[in-house]
Amino acid sequence: MHTDNIVTTDVLIIGGGPAGLATAIHLADLLNKGQVSKRILLIEKGASIGSHILSGAIVKSCVFRELLSEKGYQNIPFDSEVKKDAVVWLGRNWKIKIPFHPPYMGNKGNKVASLGQLCRYLATVAEEKGVEIYSGFSVNELLFENNRLSGVKTNDTGLNHEGKPMENFQEGTTVKADLIVFAEGSRGTMTGQLKDRFQLMKDSNEQMYSLGCKELWQIPEGRICAGEVYHTMGFPLSHNEFGGGFVYGLKDNKLALGLVVGLDYQDPTFDVHHAFQIWKTHPFIRHLLQGGRLLEYGAKTLPEGGYYALPKLYVDHGLIVGDAAGFLAMPALKGIHLAVHSGMLAAQTAFKALQADDFSEKTLSRYAEDVKKSKIGKELYAVRNVRQAFADGLFWGGIQFATQYISGGAGFRGRLKSEADHKRTKKIKEWKGKTFQQRFKDYFDFDKVITFDKVTDVYYSHTHYDEQQVPHLKIKDPVLFNEINIEQYGAPCRYFCPAECYELHIDKNGHREIRLHSENCMQCKTCDIKSPENAITWCLPNGDNGPEYQYM
Repeated sequence: MHTDNIVTTDVLIIGGGPAGLATAIHLADLLNKGQVSKRILLIEKGASIGSHILSGAIVKSCVFRELLSEKGYQNIPFDSEVKKDAVVWLGRNWKIKIPFHPPYMGNKGNKVASLGQLCRYLATVAEEKGVEIYSGFSVNELLFENNRLSGVKTNDTGLNHEGKPMENFQEGTTVKADLIVFAEGSRGTMTGQLKDRFQLMKDSNEQMYSLGCKELWQIPEGRICAGEVYHTMGFPLSHNEFGGGFVYGLKDNKLALGLVVGLDYQDPTFDVHHAFQIWKTHPFIRHLLQGGRLLEYGAKTLPEGGYYALPKLYVDHGLIVGDAAGFLAMPALKGIHLAVHSGMLAAQTAFKALQADDFSEKTLSRYAEDVKKSKIGKELYAVRNVRQAFADGLFWGGIQFATQYISGGAGFRGRLKSEADHKRTKKIKEWKGKTFQQRFKDYFDFDKVITFDKVTDVYYSHTHYDEQQVPHLKIKDPVLFNEINIEQYGAPCRYFCPAECYELHIDKNGHREIRLHSENCMQCKTCDIKSPENAITWCLPNGDNGPEYQYM
């Protein structure tokens, strides 16, 4: 960016994922076609585009034909095309291939990809069209004039743990913009501030999230073909947890696999990362991995609340796109094509606003209208109650899903409400039956060949942090945290965090407290979502800190 502390631009895009890049590319195309000269600036907090990007990923590729020229589309670095697609139900030592695909879950003809690689490619396309991209900058403050969004400010750097300036202190940059597009991804920090300030969720359901843990492996030749796809249900999840596993065959004898679990589970000891490692011990999965080696690990959250959990998508001078808005369809668990499409619709509205030099809510409301009428609105509306139904458990959720499918999404209960994930966790004394830790007590001996502890896995995410900076994981009230989160809930943060950022320390007098390991954080933001009483706040660390994903 500039060395001065103030930068001005016509359009600012926060986030270099598929939604932000699609916005930039399509807007640049519209401006170039209309021979209109405007500045588009995109800021990404990762060290480079793709550093913080993680997805399964199976992509509905047709949207990229709309975004790019035919030549641009042909050059997209898709890994392979889905050629074999099956759903498998797992027991502890058995599997059954389901003879049909559950509704919305077929993938034939879709593309398997590294979303990080795909975004790196889109960034080159955007830059060729004149978009300015700056990586390594965390945006941590929204700026307002007369209660209207006017810009943002990036992190001050060169601060010690207490927030005091050191010799290398550098004040953050103020970026002023006529229009700001929020494309931060799941649980975006600035998007959250915008929602709170303008009550953008007042007519919406609570957003629901899942946490996905993923690994990339190099495996022996012949184990699985590129484009061979499996989704699993069952083991090690009970009827109380919503989720499943995925196995994607890639080129060059590589394998992407992971486990995704809804964060509305109630067991305070449930651990998605450990469940993922247990899942890998199943004979079906173990066979694929034996003789192979782990290449990468990562984790991220996904917004699953769907149609009724969408916020108001616009404010004066601001639009929300992609996962930041919650554009993800269940049960297919697909959002990349929706993110790209939302970026294109936002670009069209932005173009009209730039032409008219009018960035008011009245002008920008066109974006929300276009979303509702588009493929996004239609796809989300058809499955508008799916995720909420499964909050009642797998059995009753399945029955409701069947009635929803027959009735075009309505089901027999109409609009279903949802509860924030952090409110769903039960206290230790309230939990009936065996906990996750008790059910799988014999599965926690990680061999570091097939299964890995959290700290070892974090090593494979290439995560790094500046030693001197204000810690970005914050316990709001340590006294209340000990009284409630530790004593009543059993310190669930040590379980739900997929990177071991929270360690329960017990001294010789039996006093218990949480020790923070911010240096492990993969920026999935699960703690910000799942901590009982909303006791933990995830803040933005320095830019270019965090994971450095290569092919995730």
